[in-house]
Amino acid sequence: MKTFFLTFRSITQAQRAERAFAREGMGCTLRRTPRWMEERGCGYGVEVKCPDLKTGLQVLRQEKLPFRKSYLLHADGVVEEVRDDLP
Repeated sequence: MKTFFLTFRSITQAQRAERAFAREGMGCTLRRTPRWMEERGCGYGVEVKCPDLKTGLQVLRQEKLPFRKSYLLHADGVVEEVRDDLP
């Protein structure tokens, strides 16, 4: 299981995403976005555990929830921006 952090335009969208992931049985937590990640966003995001990014984003697409950026959180503390269109 991998851990991703997704940023959103508003706290309302982040809260809706958190509920959508929870309904799907995915472990998730609403969190403040680190300052260096903020880019015209609300300052909140969702940390979610799922097998891969496509699985997580499928939930958001079903709920028609747009997100700003996605990051892979490595166990060693490294944070890597990832895109959903990569193989």
